[in-house]
Amino acid sequence: MSYSAPIDEKQLVADLHDPKKAHGAFDTLMRKYGEQIYWQIRRMVTNHEDANDLLQNCFMKAWNNLDNFRGEAKLSTWLYKIAVNETLNFLNKERQHGDMVSNSEDFNVLDTLESDEYFDGDEMQIEFQKAIASLPEKQRLVFNMRYFDDMKYEKISDILGTSVGALKSSYHHAVKKITAMLS
Repeated sequence: MSYSAPIDEKQLVADLHDPKKAHGAFDTLMRKYGEQIYWQIRRMVTNHEDANDLLQNCFMKAWNNLDNFRGEAKLSTWLYKIAVNETLNFLNKERQHGDMVSNSEDFNVLDTLESDEYFDGDEMQIEFQKAIASLPEKQRLVFNMRYFDDMKYEKISDILGTSVGALKSSYHHAVKKITAMLS
């Protein structure tokens, strides 16, 4: 469950760098951002077990790299960046091992969704998820961050290292493709 109460991010960063407070601060960090990051990952991999493993990898990587975080970006941006990189690395490895076919084909998303005990969508939801899954990775990432997480383009730009203009274009193309598939 994510916490909706605001946190003092500067204090949390200070606590993360304090050896006596780091474990408690990291627990707060995981509780605050864990669910959001899980769903960002999950929308890319569509499988609960893989998403859960990637979430754990994300937080382990964050914990192991706390010394490198200087607070120049928001904690959520830093975590999202780690999660996106972990997810893209995972998808690339899966593709290299032949466990996935290219994104231009529907890689059995329907089967994955229907057999997933955590997914309870109706037919329209399944079609919507299939349309999203058919997008190229970058467009899917941008669409998910903007549509589901309601992120501002500036934050997405910080996470993905892409210009705001390119992100707006990517989102626009994603919406057009999804709309066409659902028509």
